[in-house]
Amino acid sequence: MKIRVRFLCIVFMLMSFTSGVKRQLWYTTTAKITFFSHTTVEDIKAVNNAVVLAFDQDAGDISAKVTIKSFLFKKKLMQEHFNENYLESDIYPYANYKGKILDINKINFAKDSIYKVKTKGKLTIHGVTKDISTYGTLQIAGATATIDAKFEVLLEDFNIKKPSVVAIKIADKIEVTIKGVCNKK
Repeated sequence: MKIRVRFLCIVFMLMSFTSGVKRQLWYTTTAKITFFSHTTVEDIKAVNNAVVLAFDQDAGDISAKVTIKSFLFKKKLMQEHFNENYLESDIYPYANYKGKILDINKINFAKDSIYKVKTKGKLTIHGVTKDISTYGTLQIAGATATIDAKFEVLLEDFNIKKPSVVAIKIADKIEVTIKGVCNKK
């Protein structure tokens, strides 16, 4: 079932990039998203290694989709609370990002190098969509392109509530890191 969902996500994302024109598409189904919450009481970290990430080197379109239940925590109870109480992953099973890599035309995909990039787009979490801009790097190395970015998410922006019992253990601002090694389609 997971393989079929990933395959359908990839097909959908790649189809959204095409408009009859041959494009240079890059993608992976194993990008990694980490989120980190720091408070004086507790640090919380979760990792998801099954993120679908794709971008079009010609148009700069970029898209990422993550299955919420695929986040793994050190403590099983944290994972349960994350899915049931905070992200409500049965109701909102995915988070996604659709945007543009700005100034994509300044990147030489034929030359191995690291480029600073900015993306601008829409992030959807917990059924709420917000505009987001972030900086990162795009490293070209032969037939791979590695995307690496870090940004912050405010829980209140996405209607994610913290029960008062654990409010001091969960930060209001969550640090999100994404890294994906993409291959040409």
